[in-house]
Amino acid sequence: MPPSTVNGGGSDGAAVHIPVIDLSYDPGNPDTSARQLVTALRPDWADPGAKVEFTRFTDGITNTLLKAVNRREGASKEDIDNEAVLLRAYGHGTDVLIDRQRETQNHELLMQHGLAPELLARFSNGMMYRYLRGTVTTPKNLREPRVYLAVARRLAQWHATMPCVHNESAMSNGLADSTSGTCSTAMVAPNKPPPNVWTVMQKWLHALPQETEAGMLRQKTLQTEFSWLIEELSQGPGLGEYGLVFAHCDLLSGNVIIEPKAAGSPDTEETVAFIDYEYATPSPAAFDLANHFAEWGGFDCDFTVLPTRTQRREFIAEYVRTYFTLLPSKPADVDLDSEIDKMCGEVDAFRGLPGFYWGIWALIQATISQIDFNYANYAQIRLGEYWAWKAEHTGQREKSGEDLPVREKRWAEEEKV
Repeated sequence: MPPSTVNGGGSDGAAVHIPVIDLSYDPGNPDTSARQLVTALRPDWADPGAKVEFTRFTDGITNTLLKAVNRREGASKEDIDNEAVLLRAYGHGTDVLIDRQRETQNHELLMQHGLAPELLARFSNGMMYRYLRGTVTTPKNLREPRVYLAVARRLAQWHATMPCVHNESAMSNGLADSTSGTCSTAMVAPNKPPPNVWTVMQKWLHALPQETEAGMLRQKTLQTEFSWLIEELSQGPGLGEYGLVFAHCDLLSGNVIIEPKAAGSPDTEETVAFIDYEYATPSPAAFDLANHFAEWGGFDCDFTVLPTRTQRREFIAEYVRTYFTLLPSKPADVDLDSEIDKMCGEVDAFRGLPGFYWGIWALIQATISQIDFNYANYAQIRLGEYWAWKAEHTGQREKSGEDLPVREKRWAEEEKV
């Protein structure tokens, strides 16, 4: 059926017109349902001469991502890729984790700043957007200097140029927003306007399974830890207004694309782009960096390949220099060396939070996801990162005489390996 359109609320108040297709992707009938969606968007792809093919990407553990191409006769590979469509179908039940309306607004805002591919259409359980040419990275790629310096520059561009869009009504009346899951700033992180990474985690904590006594006890324990984390980490000055920047919050290898170089280009530096903005929200910059560093080990959580102190400083130095170069209102007297030292310290302080964040997320996924992935085990590993960091942060590990855990030991190493 032909797509209709809806007016979305752009961050600048302007109306945006996104086609909406009244169909859904069916994981039980993937080829037929995907074909119906892309031909509703591109009716000419239903012509007898069209040769529509799908490639499934399997790097994610939440959504289904398909690349659709029309291998029409006489078209070059570049032409085919330029016309290609990415179809992303949301994982079962993930609306409890993600505000889909806000995700669409984020995508539109990123498009306006040249940081996202064109959003082509929405459908009942997903979206389609223009294919971004390039090479999807692997965890091993993320550990290569040519790539991680490019990631540092791109992340700095996000943080320096993208505005944080806050929920003004929630700020003014202190009420919870049932649509976005944000709560009053007094209830979550004082002086941090919602939504932000703290309100997201509070929403997830409320969504944890509590049908059993064990579930209720676990939720209570994690809620207590969250309150402690807010006291420890939420009030740091950080970068950006209110100490928040527009953060990606999910920079795993599958969401980093190495862009192709133009033919004959003398530029030896890599450039990268980021995809999938469902977790993007205002956040301390240090969380976005620490979260990315955790992804150097991939879904296997290989702690032995996380960035050493030397590698982190190299990344952060590139990030800080780029950030202050691109910042629209750059301070006249910025001391880059001091800012690099400060950010290194903030990232160190935040290194345990990604484990807490993704640990809660995985506990919820374990109850709702239909994807073949051991979320319960993943939750245990990620929360283990958090507990190991807290034991180090509070001095409890040293007092108890226990050995330094592998992740903490790697984090303390100096050399670039």
